Amino acid sequence: MTITTPELLRAGSVPAPGFPDEEERLRVLRDYALNSLEDDPELASIARFAAKLCQAPVALVSLVEEERQRFLAAEGLEVRETPRNISFCTHAMLGDELMEVRDTALDPRFAENPLVTGEPHIRFYAGQPLKSEEGLPLGTLCVIDSDPRPDGLNAFQRDGLEVLAQTAMRRLRSRRNSTAARREQEERMAYLRSIVESIPAIAWAADPNGKFEYFNSRLVEFTGRPDDKEGEAFHPDDWKIASAAWRHSLATGEPYEVEHRLRRHDGEYRWMIARAEPTRDADGRIVRWFGTAVDIHDLYAASEARDLLAKELSHRIKNIFAVVSGLISMSVRKQPEVADFGQELIGTIQALGRAHDYVRPAEGQRRTSLHGMLTDLFSPYGRGGEPRVAIEGDDVTIAARAATPLALVFHELATNAAKYGALSVDEGRIDLSIEDRGDNLLLRWTERGGPAAKRNPKEGFGSRLVEMSVTGQLGGSWERRFEKDGMVCELTVSKTAVTA
Repeated sequence: MTITTPELLRAGSVPAPGFPDEEERLRVLRDYALNSLEDDPELASIARFAAKLCQAPVALVSLVEEERQRFLAAEGLEVRETPRNISFCTHAMLGDELMEVRDTALDPRFAENPLVTGEPHIRFYAGQPLKSEEGLPLGTLCVIDSDPRPDGLNAFQRDGLEVLAQTAMRRLRSRRNSTAARREQEERMAYLRSIVESIPAIAWAADPNGKFEYFNSRLVEFTGRPDDKEGEAFHPDDWKIASAAWRHSLATGEPYEVEHRLRRHDGEYRWMIARAEPTRDADGRIVRWFGTAVDIHDLYAASEARDLLAKELSHRIKNIFAVVSGLISMSVRKQPEVADFGQELIGTIQALGRAHDYVRPAEGQRRTSLHGMLTDLFSPYGRGGEPRVAIEGDDVTIAARAATPLALVFHELATNAAKYGALSVDEGRIDLSIEDRGDNLLLRWTERGGPAAKRNPKEGFGSRLVEMSVTGQLGGSWERRFEKDGMVCELTVSKTAVTA
């Protein structure tokens, strides 16, 4: 029920003085989201207790708006609002303490007020101001009686109304704070959405259980579908792999990354790279997943073309190695006096050919193990299927740039061992240990079981080749010791120069 009759609006009650900054007061009042507080159970309990405390038939939590006073909670009154110009609370809220009107008929401000002369026939009014944190008047907690009270409220009742008003304000502040927090969150989400919508990729969000909650408009533009929660746009061959990776990330909390094909709106399947990261709360619990899917189809096609070209070039280079070796063999047969040099050169070319598999892909995959490359290089020196160079210690993934100098160095060491050292006799063996020393790798070549090692007083091309490869391309140093049991060579190379 609302009292808004023309008679009330034209009534001759004395209006309350205006508040100096009414616009600011109304702005603050809107922060409390008053619509959500109508019939609030906590405010209703406050009004009910205020009526009992003061032994009054009516108690109200009243907020004064621009044109009306609004009763968020009412005990003993069905009216939910009255015009502001006849409001008692408009007067009461401007003070700092309880305003008490013991007999409205004797108060010139209210004697002719239609709320006094007519329903609900107010003869006694007591209102405790409700003020915002900024000190702005919002309304009152008031009690009303249809009989005058010459003695007014007692001290206990006055104190009680003040405490109840403070309780009402705590409830109002709670709603204001939660409304502000919700508004701030909505603004942040709107800001985030504007950013997400601006990126040229499909973006999405999911709850901790993997249920998708949001897709940006790029998904609709790409697939022509509002969402793809069931993976219907995935290529059938990729769906199982992608969904298994997603389940793994949900179970472990690890980032999600997978390449898959997604059907575009025109029916073409395009390669995408999808990534997702979890966000966590202060306790480390996952609260949401955010992910993107980027079209890499053109890059993927270009990469495949490059791989095909690299494989073709690799095949042709190895053919060139074979042709050069054949030409050298023919020349050696015609010129026996250069046979030793020719065989050494052929061995070097063959070593480069084996190292080439670690520089360019062979059969679609480049080999990268240091142990693997050295095993390949030394395989021609084995006897009866047993290797004569034992490789032990740490293994590393070698960079393509390091394969050729490493192959040249160890081919030179193995060739010399076959001519003059441990590999020149059946009983000879070589131990090659690899030790990871943080920034460097130590490779120790130890010959045993062969003739006593002797230093060649004249350094040849091979030694100069090792020197250039180790100190130049591999960023290290080398040292040889010619001991009774055989030569020991220690090579210290930069791990940065060697590893991928």
